[in-house]
Amino acid sequence: MKLYKTTLEYNYAWSLVSAANWQKYPNENCPHVRHVDVLNRTIDPDTGILTTERLITVEQHIPKIIKKILGCELTQYVREISTIDPNQKILTMESINLTMANLLTCDETIIYQEHPEDRNKTQFTQQAAISAGSYVSRWGSLLEDFSLRRFQQNAEVGREGFNKVLERFVARTREQTQN
Repeated sequence: MKLYKTTLEYNYAWSLVSAANWQKYPNENCPHVRHVDVLNRTIDPDTGILTTERLITVEQHIPKIIKKILGCELTQYVREISTIDPNQKILTMESINLTMANLLTCDETIIYQEHPEDRNKTQFTQQAAISAGSYVSRWGSLLEDFSLRRFQQNAEVGREGFNKVLERFVARTREQTQN
């Protein structure tokens, strides 16, 4: 198992960051994300917590040797369940790959929460656990290492893309409040 974790701060209030999150895809930095489909959405009437289940369709460009060995396709599917707690000001997104999960799993958690010391900032935490299945035990460590490097690259590109989406969202929001 390989682990990844990163944290950072956004210089915007949680309400802006969490709202912009829903407009993250599509964006020019993440053309590999082809579709995001909402499967289910519920609001708990007692807590106000919004839970959303989404299916994310991505096209990962996998090295030919790995594709040949594993027999995988370019199109991959990821299940994401997010919860937004408006009272605690926490957005949690948990995702796991559905495609080839018997060979490799990537279990990711992203948390956006109001900064405890500055309400005008948002804390971001992203962590992932990548595990090769027993079917590929002989190559498991190599597959995990490759997957971790790819995850780190995609995470950085994803953050860059989200930063652009967030900047545009904040600019539009400010423009609308001024009109």
